[in-house]
Amino acid sequence: MSPKISLRGVAKSFGPKHVLRGIDLDVAKGESMVVIGGSGTGKSVLLKCILGLMRPEAGSIKVDDQETVGLADSGRSQVMRKFGMLFQGGALFDSLRVWENVAFGPIQSDGMKPAEAREVAIAKLGNVGLAPEIGELFPAELSGGMQKRVALARAIAREPEIIFFDEPTTGLDPIMADVINDLIVKCVSDLGATAVSITHDMASARKIGHRIAMLHEGKLIWQGPVADIDHSGDAHVDQFIHGRAEGPIQMQVRKL
Repeated sequence: MSPKISLRGVAKSFGPKHVLRGIDLDVAKGESMVVIGGSGTGKSVLLKCILGLMRPEAGSIKVDDQETVGLADSGRSQVMRKFGMLFQGGALFDSLRVWENVAFGPIQSDGMKPAEAREVAIAKLGNVGLAPEIGELFPAELSGGMQKRVALARAIAREPEIIFFDEPTTGLDPIMADVINDLIVKCVSDLGATAVSITHDMASARKIGHRIAMLHEGKLIWQGPVADIDHSGDAHVDQFIHGRAEGPIQMQVRKL
């Protein structure tokens, strides 16, 4: 069976800075792939290239065997219909009520009538453990954990085939982070969706991922099943997953 997402030789630079240096990655249908790596290693750029928000200078990005690099606008909109996205900060619209945030995609992209879209939104809020009355509130009236759940409800509102999670547990306490991880696993499983997540939270990566790939200096230096990461045999991976200051990954900080 062909992979749901397939990258070959993907390269992206910003002036002299080479951010992605020939990325090869396959994500199977229904699989949850987690890309880990330190800040500034290119995780977000990789995600944006797959989404079509950035165009790589070289390489191929296929979704369901369809080449998406250089795709015309009409073809791009068809591919985008398959995607859902949970943004790092939630990225909720402050001026819209919670249900309107969740219903934004169905109304704006699918032309669904507001009354019908509201029913969809309330159902999706229920999927992430939020009561219908929460839908009438504004994002500013919610805690960080509740905002993240609303963002997850919005990500699944159009029942996408592929969901991207950008640092899904950032800014949350460990207990709420675990709640969000559980909801991600449940929602992805219920939809039968393919998931690609980027994170530096190893507890999250272990919980939501089937496979993990590590990005370092623009290259995927290791990838494999979650169960194998503790004996990867790679010093960079070992240093990262255990959060050690000493090792081959040198942080750009001045020595005191």
